[in-house]
Amino acid sequence: MNKKVKQQATDANESVRTGLSLESLKKSFQENLFFSLGRPWHAASDHDHYMAAAYTVRDRVLQRWVNTAKLYKDVNARTVCYLSAEFLLGPHLGNNLNNLKILDIAYQAAAELGIDMNAILEEEEEPGLGNGGLGRLAACYLDSLATLQIPAIGYGIRYEFGIFDQEIRDGWQVEISDLWLRNGNPWELPRPKLRFPVMLGGHTERYTDQHGALKIRWNPELVVDGVAYDTPILGYAVENVNLLRLWRSQAPQSFDFQSFNQGDYYGAVDSKVAAENITKVLYPNDEPAVGKELRLKQQYFFVSCSLQDMIRIHLKDSETLDTFHIKFSAQLNDTHPSIAIPELMRLLIDEHDMEWEHAWEITRNTFAYTNHTLLPEALETWPVDLFGNLLPRHLEIVYEINNRFLDQVRTHFLANDERISRMSIIGEGPVRTVRMANLATVGSFAVNGVAAMHSELVKNTILKDFHELWPEKFHNVTNGITPRRFVQLSNPGLNSIMKELAGDDWAKEMSSLEKLEKLADDTAFQEKWSDAKLNAKLLLAQRIQKHTGIQVNPHSLFDVQVKRIHEYKRQHLNVLHIITLYNRLKHNPNLEISPRTFIFGGKAAPGYSMAKLIIKLINSVGDVINNDPQIDDRLRVVFMPDFNIQNAEPIYPAADLSEQISTAGKEASGTGNMKFSFNGALTIGTLDGANVEIREQVGAENFFLFGLSESEVSETLANGYNPWDIYHRDEELRHTIDLLQSGLFSHGDTQLFKPLIDNLLHHDPFLLLADYRSYVDTQQKVGEAFLSPNSWSRMSILNVSRMGIFSSDRSIRDYCERIWKVKPTPVKANGTLAR
Repeated sequence: MNKKVKQQATDANESVRTGLSLESLKKSFQENLFFSLGRPWHAASDHDHYMAAAYTVRDRVLQRWVNTAKLYKDVNARTVCYLSAEFLLGPHLGNNLNNLKILDIAYQAAAELGIDMNAILEEEEEPGLGNGGLGRLAACYLDSLATLQIPAIGYGIRYEFGIFDQEIRDGWQVEISDLWLRNGNPWELPRPKLRFPVMLGGHTERYTDQHGALKIRWNPELVVDGVAYDTPILGYAVENVNLLRLWRSQAPQSFDFQSFNQGDYYGAVDSKVAAENITKVLYPNDEPAVGKELRLKQQYFFVSCSLQDMIRIHLKDSETLDTFHIKFSAQLNDTHPSIAIPELMRLLIDEHDMEWEHAWEITRNTFAYTNHTLLPEALETWPVDLFGNLLPRHLEIVYEINNRFLDQVRTHFLANDERISRMSIIGEGPVRTVRMANLATVGSFAVNGVAAMHSELVKNTILKDFHELWPEKFHNVTNGITPRRFVQLSNPGLNSIMKELAGDDWAKEMSSLEKLEKLADDTAFQEKWSDAKLNAKLLLAQRIQKHTGIQVNPHSLFDVQVKRIHEYKRQHLNVLHIITLYNRLKHNPNLEISPRTFIFGGKAAPGYSMAKLIIKLINSVGDVINNDPQIDDRLRVVFMPDFNIQNAEPIYPAADLSEQISTAGKEASGTGNMKFSFNGALTIGTLDGANVEIREQVGAENFFLFGLSESEVSETLANGYNPWDIYHRDEELRHTIDLLQSGLFSHGDTQLFKPLIDNLLHHDPFLLLADYRSYVDTQQKVGEAFLSPNSWSRMSILNVSRMGIFSSDRSIRDYCERIWKVKPTPVKANGTLAR
């Protein structure tokens, strides 16, 4: 029997619901369009086609999910629970097609049905469940956990509205509601019967139980229900499917019929509104007190639901919670979920009658904590009054944890009052606070940073005292990204090269990237490589024109900085370089430079006025340069609005240069740097975050390094940094800032950018002026290097060939071996354990 006949026979035996053949997919799509959506073929829209495609793919995922869940239960698998306030998943359809290894078949099926597959993919609304690197890291880790066949549950919040959609009007960011659920979400399964009560406010009281033991009862002011919504997370080229369980808040009784009958129509739904507000919006503005309270409610709500669910799962197979920490390893993704520590203590002591010592032993062996920031303002604290009013029982538990912990500190360090003050979970400043990083460190069995440099700084700065007490607790796990989404799916040109070189599963076997190194000096391969890059740039150029109206030269150097807008990320240093180049060209029109297209993207927090002014600055500078006929297309400045996963996927493959220019010592790791390098962009950057390790891996000669090191930054600040002196000393810098001050980029308004300029000249907390000269000179080297295309391609090839270590698969293996102590549980196609 030849291969074609065998394939036909296999197809004939397939279930239409779960088969992966071309004919099965086509038939399943047609059935879902009619039977699931009730749409006749002639009346179906692009969105109907998307929904039918999503249900078709989901059917195939659900079969694997049921098999996986059953096996995990049968073998009582130790399970990772990843608690995160964000999961920036990106669109599901393309990713699931890729992980099922049927993306090409799906395109063929669509073509044979007369449907545009790209139009279907464009229809998907990106889930508004995350904002930046924290949420994207969590999503990459879910992908890798499933791919590596590690039993895992992601726990988070089902936000009704994402952070915001960004529009640019007159150069300014305008925030628009992110209505990501308005057309439904075919990937989630509501579990209305799976709900848990969450108590808020009120007071506690002591009482004696029937055995004469003293107990504490929490009498809440408000009780809301947390309802589960489940999303299957499929691994790449495996049968394993893990679970993302998100919680939506609801009122136990959403309609007060008595109030309604009495004419109090608004009062009849008060409890519904109060309850549903908790999961309404991702990251509400926490400047006002009510915003802070809502943020704390959100964090407590989702960890309480998650822990109650974990206890439910455990008690299905065990009569006791004594082995809870053996069944589960719970990772706290930053401090947002760290309220889980006193909540687990409350559940064990108050709800399950455990003694304190026993409960604490279980709790401190359940949690591990990932620190994501060195910025003092980002280390989460809550005013004690707010904390106690909202969570009175938890404040009592925190006080008890702290008292016992400080006794340990006194014994170990012999009553050092200053150290005790620094290590206390309660901050005793003008406003007493609960320090969540301290709580997370005390209540976890492991603490890790997210890049080698960051982990050392955690041990030597913000958690130095804790490291001296518990050095064995501290680890490094450098972040990683999934090459499935960010290369295999989003960069078809590079994926085609890798498949030809190393086979279909290269994105799972990172050692296969090393095969590129042998071809780095091959002229024919270099040309093939640069052709793939040019095709990606042509596609991005089309997208730029569609979304901004700006025409760019795809043969120019695409110089890209896309990430959250923040002063420490220094987008405005990039702008100073652009103005410098513009100034040079205006004074010397015949100057030979590599044509450049500067591409920016990113959102500023709604209350962060300086970041929003930086967005305005980028667009204002672009308006002048892009419309100056003397410049032609030698310089272009583009701001791509509404940066998210969907809009990022065409950008990473097209970038020639990746801007990773944060002040040294400020970025914990970064993952954008990895996405760009995986796609062949060269990096200009400081020795900050994971830049340090990327440079070590790809080679110093293939990385454009500039700027002060972390120790030099500290020394510069300690010696009394004066940016005004640098402004006067560097003539080109002075001309650049003077040009900005002149009103050239603000229609003559000399006051528009004054806050930003004054900050740079008189404060400059992130040392832009100190790094300006090094940055501009290094950019000169970048431009010169780009004029030698074969040499540039060689560096690009070597970058990709040496990036395998930055796969999120490696990160998850590190967590499994160093922290979680979890092993794979591979699932066979029939749902049994693969051995």
